[in-house]
Amino acid sequence: MFKIQSSMSKEITFDKFIRWAGIVVLVLAVLYIINYLSDVLLPFFIAWFFAYLLYPVVKFIENKLHVKVRALSIILAMGAAIAVVGGVIWLIIPPMIDQFDKLGVVLTKWVHQTTHTNNLTALIKEWLQANQSIIEHFLKSKDFSDALKSTMPKVFSVVSQTATIIMSIVASMITLLYMFFILLDYETLTANWVRIFPKKNRPFWHALMKDVERELNNYIRGQGMVSLCMGIMFCIGFTIIGFPMAIGLGILIGIMDLVPYLHTFALIPTAFLAMLKAADTGQNFWIVFGLAFLVFCVVQILTDMVVTPKIMGKAMGLNPAILLLSLSVWGALLGFLGLIVALPLTTLLIAYWQRYVTREKPQYGTSHSAEEIVSELKENTPRDTTLHS
Repeated sequence: MFKIQSSMSKEITFDKFIRWAGIVVLVLAVLYIINYLSDVLLPFFIAWFFAYLLYPVVKFIENKLHVKVRALSIILAMGAAIAVVGGVIWLIIPPMIDQFDKLGVVLTKWVHQTTHTNNLTALIKEWLQANQSIIEHFLKSKDFSDALKSTMPKVFSVVSQTATIIMSIVASMITLLYMFFILLDYETLTANWVRIFPKKNRPFWHALMKDVERELNNYIRGQGMVSLCMGIMFCIGFTIIGFPMAIGLGILIGIMDLVPYLHTFALIPTAFLAMLKAADTGQNFWIVFGLAFLVFCVVQILTDMVVTPKIMGKAMGLNPAILLLSLSVWGALLGFLGLIVALPLTTLLIAYWQRYVTREKPQYGTSHSAEEIVSELKENTPRDTTLHS
């Protein structure tokens, strides 16, 4: 058996090499299986994530409101979460419906101005009578039959999409059931999951998951505060420039920012609202949209330069670019499921690297006492401090 002498005076035997290669193959096989079964596992992972978020609410209801029946506490917690989500939707959807009503008014006004008529039905009837022969010739032509043949698959596609929506609703109900049963035995599941490993490896996994849980808590609190600050700044900025749906759009952007940089997609409804305001008030569209885009730039700069370093730097010590990179990598590997598990897997890797590779104590989001700092300094101070000439 041959041995490879490393620069750190540690021996890497052939057995160790085979063992690590087997671990790598096992990890790749697990990732492949997860990707293959992503449609089945996605509701389960989503349920675990929401159960993790909802568990403190369940414990609050049990301890502070003295509701000792766990099932009832879960139902109350779910009801509270649904009420909060419904309140947010109520702040966003009705103003959006009003904007669509304004769009109908604007389009009607535009038709009246361009056609110089107030009777749209009469205008359509007149156009059909004037072009009757052309329309009949087109309906009997080969082009129309070809267009009809190409349209039928699209109709079936719409039907399949409807079936997909129904399946999504069913998956949502399954997710709720998963979440209910996970919360019902949350302590047992979280405490006994390490039993799937051999006894000699259980302390390793238990300590590692404690690190992951701590850093995940720090991230969720930190990103929640960043999203709250961003939403408030957008509400203020849109209100100052008199933008439509200032409060609702600000809340929507704050919620989207719970996933780093996802709020950039809010530029799409922003452009739509800018178009409506320009059509309604007669202002130039580019001026209206430019002011809204300026708000985006100012808030983004303040968030990246001030808010995020202060909050996330203190909570986790990680740059948001690293978090965005992890979302991109895991999303590319596992699709939408990767976006769900990106954060836990990234924190798992960081915790493993700190504890077992660099041999550092996890420092993110934790405070150390003076005795711990002194002892750590003593450990890191060389024993031989004699100066040699």
